[in-house]
Amino acid sequence: MLNEREIESCYLGQFIPVHYHHNMLMDQNRMHSFKSAIFHAVKPGMKVLELGGGTGVLSFFAAQAADKVYCVEFNPDMVREARKFLAMNQNGHKVEVVHADAFEYLPPEPVDVVICEMIHVGMLREKQVEMMESFKRRYLARFGGPLPVFLPEAVIMAAQPLQQEYDFEGFHAPIVQFQPTNVIYPGTLELAQPGVYSIMDFSQPTDMNVAWEGRFLIEKAGRLNALRFITKNVLSIVEEVGATIDWLNHYMMLPLARPLDVRAGDVVQVSFAYRCGGSIPSLEASIRAEVVARFEEQVAQEGVCEQAAAFA
Repeated sequence: MLNEREIESCYLGQFIPVHYHHNMLMDQNRMHSFKSAIFHAVKPGMKVLELGGGTGVLSFFAAQAADKVYCVEFNPDMVREARKFLAMNQNGHKVEVVHADAFEYLPPEPVDVVICEMIHVGMLREKQVEMMESFKRRYLARFGGPLPVFLPEAVIMAAQPLQQEYDFEGFHAPIVQFQPTNVIYPGTLELAQPGVYSIMDFSQPTDMNVAWEGRFLIEKAGRLNALRFITKNVLSIVEEVGATIDWLNHYMMLPLARPLDVRAGDVVQVSFAYRCGGSIPSLEASIRAEVVARFEEQVAQEGVCEQAAAFA
């Protein structure tokens, strides 16, 4: 019998189907970014822990330099996959695939680097952030400080107003959509520049609750009927050259319950709130958007100010 948390984990995507993990191996952007970051972060002789190992590919990257890698995976199907694939690859013997719940597991010794891949946009659905916070508390209680380096080191999240096409061969359906970041979609019109709503530094305590209210200056006229959510994982900070190794999740477009007609120069106020690991509908239901200043009103106000200044 599954307990309550295991049922929730299955529902929220912790047990990702095997074929999804196989598709991730074919994502060249993901693979190259993680390989570069791991090769930068993991030095010879280090001990590494991966929480949620999947196929074991990230543990494999780490094993090329590390002395020992603990690869923790809860899904028994993926445990078998990881062990099979690692046995086929160079230095796979350095990786110990552990069938355990990452919410409860601690390595038998201190580690230098912890890999915990952030898969979902906005830190939604999956439990990586909560898992890392749980790990930090338990690790400090057993081993004391300092904490290992986390990979990703941080995440930057932004939102962007859109006019999104929801016509499918004449069938109107405002649905949640995901888009690769390197493709231009003619049905997507960006109405304003993205606005950053959260930066999480995983070396510090992370608040599970995200709440934001901000304003966008509309640059193009259109019908604001969706928000694009953008998530950039800062996998590793390369201090010696002042650069970062990043990986962008797919864009996520959420439809607005009440679309707005906007013009260039309008100011739109947007707010939303959700909990890391929560459902997409919980975020979708919290979104509020309204026009707080029309372009004509701003021009008129500026004109009044100019006339007043002329008589000062």
